[in-house]
Amino acid sequence: MSAEQVPQAALQSDDVAAIDQLRGAYDQLRTELAKVIVGQELVIEQLAICLFARGHGLLMGVPGLAKTLLVSRLAETMSLSFSRIQFTPDLMPMDITGTEILQEGEDGKRKFEFQKGPVFANIVLADEVNRAPSKTQAAMLEAMQEHRVTIAGHSHELEQPFFVLATQNPIEQEGTYPLPEAQLDRFMFMIGVDYPTRDEEIQIARTTTGAKIPELNHILSGEQVIFYQELVRRMPVPDHIYHYAVDLVRQTRPGTEESPDWMEPLVGWGAGPRAVQYLILGARARAALHGSYMVREEDLAAVAEPVLRHRVITTFTAESEGIASSDVVSRLIDGLNAQG
Repeated sequence: MSAEQVPQAALQSDDVAAIDQLRGAYDQLRTELAKVIVGQELVIEQLAICLFARGHGLLMGVPGLAKTLLVSRLAETMSLSFSRIQFTPDLMPMDITGTEILQEGEDGKRKFEFQKGPVFANIVLADEVNRAPSKTQAAMLEAMQEHRVTIAGHSHELEQPFFVLATQNPIEQEGTYPLPEAQLDRFMFMIGVDYPTRDEEIQIARTTTGAKIPELNHILSGEQVIFYQELVRRMPVPDHIYHYAVDLVRQTRPGTEESPDWMEPLVGWGAGPRAVQYLILGARARAALHGSYMVREEDLAAVAEPVLRHRVITTFTAESEGIASSDVVSRLIDGLNAQG
């Protein structure tokens, strides 16, 4: 490793011990979730990365793939409160954030009191977020960005840690309000939830149609999650990793000097600076979860697809040729690795 690749600050000895503890807790978490979730190891890892990087995730997958069960049981293993919001066309912003209601006090006088909405939970599942109109989506996204809601001129802080998972159904588009690209950019990861393998599906049939689903042990408390979130942000990052992240994102922008020629007909719009931030944060969290004391190129490459999948907008030409944004990202990474 050259001098310019050495991180500016190394981990303290207590941070090294904390990373070892986090790796152990992550292994326990996966073991607990395996009691009720068959397969989906990559999805579980990406959810954990989002949580410890203090980001939000957007899950894409057809119905029936246990997305809600996975999120609720993840909250259970971490002793965190969980709330599910089913988005519908008639859902109003106050149905999410809460509202002030007129109550009569002990003194007989009436006054307004704030009634908290379902967004006041540690882990919030926004199910089928694209079914609600834009005004309701905006209320949810404001809470994600600011970690507070404002009702009648009064701000109410959300509970910490605060983690939003939204789902979109990729096969039902009638009567939906797709999130604009600027709002999709608020999500750290777009996590693809795919069909299980044949062996996994057989195991699902055996384990979910018999005895009662077991309760899971609590692995982490809310205070521990916040501690590990701070730990992740102290993970050393070599300079060449910052360069790698910036070069990758800049190459996604067609028409620029950094962008390869083959990108022009395939990509209409590339990723913005927020993608660089999430690449670094995601790589930091993944390195810590895998017990590494420094961010490696393999960590950044592993989070590149979920970070860039919804930020690289492909053209009709790409869609007609069956080329997805994940294919573009993979080709860019291969090109960078070949240059290195």
